[in-house]
Amino acid sequence: MASLQEMNSEVSTAMKIRTLIRHINEGFKNISRNGWMSFASIGAVTVTLILVGAFLALILNLNQIAHNIESDVEVKAFIERTADENDVRNLGTEIESIAGVKSVSFASNDEELESLIESMGEEGEAWRLFKQDNPLTHAFIIKPEVPKDTTSIAEQVTHLDHVREVTYGKDTIDRLFTFNDYARNIGLVLIIGLVLTAIFLISNTIKLTIMARSEEIGIMKLVGATNGFIRWPFFIEGMLLGALGSVVPILLILVGYNYLDGNIREKVSFSFVEFLPFYPFAIQLSLIILLIGVFIGMWGSVMSVRKFLRV
Repeated sequence: MASLQEMNSEVSTAMKIRTLIRHINEGFKNISRNGWMSFASIGAVTVTLILVGAFLALILNLNQIAHNIESDVEVKAFIERTADENDVRNLGTEIESIAGVKSVSFASNDEELESLIESMGEEGEAWRLFKQDNPLTHAFIIKPEVPKDTTSIAEQVTHLDHVREVTYGKDTIDRLFTFNDYARNIGLVLIIGLVLTAIFLISNTIKLTIMARSEEIGIMKLVGATNGFIRWPFFIEGMLLGALGSVVPILLILVGYNYLDGNIREKVSFSFVEFLPFYPFAIQLSLIILLIGVFIGMWGSVMSVRKFLRV
């Protein structure tokens, strides 16, 4: 009995493998059999994926730039002149204990003066006269774990003893965070919109290729073929069309991205304007584009063939 069950299992597995191979062969044959329609479908995938891929690369890099800007946000707490060394040490410990503080570094008044001189360029040279009698005070530079906690941390530091003043550019930072949130949300909505548009276009294009074979599908249904048996070759065909349509967008976007990345790095001097490194971003973006192409190809085929199975 056990051997008979094993034989039945082996026969069933062999039949499933042969059926799958048959479906894959049919998928390839359908593409070559419907030359111009397949070409139109691949063209629709290519055009839409170029737009999706380019916009995706742009959004991901803008998100990286926004992250870099947010990472540069810091709170500067100026210490009262009357504070002695022990007061300064205790103040530093108190600041480090505040929830959400990533790091605290001490800047002497001489370092603050040197930083001011460097930031003002040639005009800052006049401040060197104050080196003997420095009017600036020592300060703590505070980095938050999460940039959006900057305001909360600054307010807590303000109430600590021996803190003369706290600066962090409140209005500018609030506007920055608001802008970054809007940019990320708008980018996400646009990407979803482009993908849905791509699915709609490809579904309708593939539907034309299936309409030409509606009689063939009807005959297969009448002779007893199951919906799954009929659907699988179209499912594989859509997957192949999506994969083929993603090849050109991947090549174009990677070549363009590599060119822009190399040129912008040399010409832009702002530290926060930093593109994602070509590797591994190139591999990640290629996989995303390929998966989107395969998904919309399969979904387009499934949605298109569904109504022709109702015989």
